[in-house]
Amino acid sequence: MACLKPRSFSQNRLVRNTLRIHPTPSTLTERADYFGNILSFFTVEEPHSELTVEARSQVDVDRQPSSSASLSRPWEESARPLAEDHTDEGLAAYQFQFASPRIRLNQNFAAYALESFTPGRPMRGALMELTSRIHSEFRFDSKVTNVRTPAEEVFKKRQGVCQDFAHVQIACLRSINVAARYVSGYLRTYPPPGKSRMVGADASHAWISAYSRDEGWLDADPTNNVAPTDGHVTLAWGRDYGDVSPLRGLILGGGGNALKVEVDIEPLTFEQVAASFL
Repeated sequence: MACLKPRSFSQNRLVRNTLRIHPTPSTLTERADYFGNILSFFTVEEPHSELTVEARSQVDVDRQPSSSASLSRPWEESARPLAEDHTDEGLAAYQFQFASPRIRLNQNFAAYALESFTPGRPMRGALMELTSRIHSEFRFDSKVTNVRTPAEEVFKKRQGVCQDFAHVQIACLRSINVAARYVSGYLRTYPPPGKSRMVGADASHAWISAYSRDEGWLDADPTNNVAPTDGHVTLAWGRDYGDVSPLRGLILGGGGNALKVEVDIEPLTFEQVAASFL
């Protein structure tokens, strides 16, 4: 199963997508999952020593500048009570207030979150301060965790990768009844002139989205301490990494295996976009 087709919504519009698999699969189907992510299911029946899955996508990203953090509603009003919000958006957000298979909730996460989510503080300002604290207090290290490392362990060690930091921030938010979802995607490989290269480029990346009743979903990237803009391309979202892992499946046969991942993302000029439609 491959989750490699970017989502299409108002700020992240999918123009085109191709999926190339070698060896050629005997079956290939596509469907949307529960969260609206597009999944590709395929089967390779011939013997092979290497499997290559390549996704190419063109996406129009149009992120508007964030509004002032001081203008948003106090987080207590914005975050609850979702159980009583019977709008489609409110009901969709409500499911992201609970624990999930890879994210458990506890008082340690709540206490850490409440250092930023003080009484009466605007939602956006509290969210970005929590994002900044995780960025400064946790160290990026790809060797200390794996995809199964619990958020509690990452929280204790204060080390991990983007997936871990996203899980920790979501655990903190859900522990104080703020709905939060896990977002997977990509970062711009080469930064604009004068900007630093973001951590997580050249590979799949992860960040979070927290729900505000008056502002909708607010994205935050704790690995880079930013509110995602046009340098982030959204691939999928779910409760945690388990819902949106890029590739999963079953291999029948002997021997070992190793995974290699490469990501390139770059802006297209107007001329390149025009030529691609000829």
